[in-house]
Amino acid sequence: MKQVAIIFSGCGVFDGAEIHESVLTMLHLEQQGIQYRCFAPNIEQHHVINHLTGEEQAETRNVLTEAARIARGDIQDLEQLNADDFAALVIPGGFGVAKNLSDFAFKGPESQVLDVLKNICQQFNKQQKPITYLCIAPALIGHIHQPGTKATIGNDADTAAAVTALGAEHVECAVTDIIVDEQQKVISTPAYMLAGNISEASAGIEKAIKRLAQLID
Repeated sequence: MKQVAIIFSGCGVFDGAEIHESVLTMLHLEQQGIQYRCFAPNIEQHHVINHLTGEEQAETRNVLTEAARIARGDIQDLEQLNADDFAALVIPGGFGVAKNLSDFAFKGPESQVLDVLKNICQQFNKQQKPITYLCIAPALIGHIHQPGTKATIGNDADTAAAVTALGAEHVECAVTDIIVDEQQKVISTPAYMLAGNISEASAGIEKAIKRLAQLID
């Protein structure tokens, strides 16, 4: 059975991977009969946010250790991810994508991404294997794929402008829909960039994973 790799960016919407999106990704992959394995970079988070108060905490946490909470401990260092072993890749959103996997949250169109992440994603792309980006993760697309690759973060004008400045072609999208660049085999959906509840987020993610399954086949 073919496997899909999932890359997490920590644990928690404000400083890591968005938990609902991460769990929905695993659920919808399983419902499509697709096995998955989880990965995260073994690095310190940019910062730690108290999710009750929204305040920054005077502590440090490790992205891989935190992501292991979502993966129930079944997770590996991102350095161990080999595109040869997987049929596709999914990157859930959350501010960890823009703070830990990249510095998009701080530098927008001047941002950079982790070298290991960029190299891995480009290996999937070179092998013509599909990649699904959720929520804010499409902000990575301009760094990874050829100029003009279609992407969506929904309809936020400022974020869309930054995505466009990085080289992607931003396309507005409803929360329950997806944007697919057929040539690049890139799928994106707004998820919690627009979702008002978990059901709305699930609808778009389910559609994205179903399209991913079709591209794998």
